[in-house]
Amino acid sequence: MNTKGIIQTCTLEHLDRYAVIYAEAFSGEPWNDNWEVADAKIHVAELLESPQSFGLEYVVEGEVAGFILGTSMLFHYGRTFEINDLALARSHQRRGIASTLLEAFMNEMKQRNIKAVHLITAGEGVLPQFYERFGFKKEDMVILMGKEI
Repeated sequence: MNTKGIIQTCTLEHLDRYAVIYAEAFSGEPWNDNWEVADAKIHVAELLESPQSFGLEYVVEGEVAGFILGTSMLFHYGRTFEINDLALARSHQRRGIASTLLEAFMNEMKQRNIKAVHLITAGEGVLPQFYERFGFKKEDMVILMGKEI
């Protein structure tokens, strides 16, 4: 179902395109955040410039259609990875690209001997169901806590 494309490692060379995709994706459903491209560029650059970052991009006809990106961290039981972002340009959504990217990403994590992959997503709607198809489940032992300041 997905548009024929190639998957390759994310690079700072495509930062401007990632920023546009990120701002577009997270300003729409289900998040409806008000992302400016300039702020999205800073966000993605901060992730990409982390020494422990890793990401994959999906390229269709020479243009990045979407990406998955995050960082790893060492714990007593091994290295874990947190997916910070999975974003697709609107014109490439609902074509199976996110599934293809996530599958390739999870295979890469296995090859890198990552012990667990975590992510934060919307608590309702289609996103929890999407990630559950790939074996993700709600954690019982931890909760996300936050405080606005």
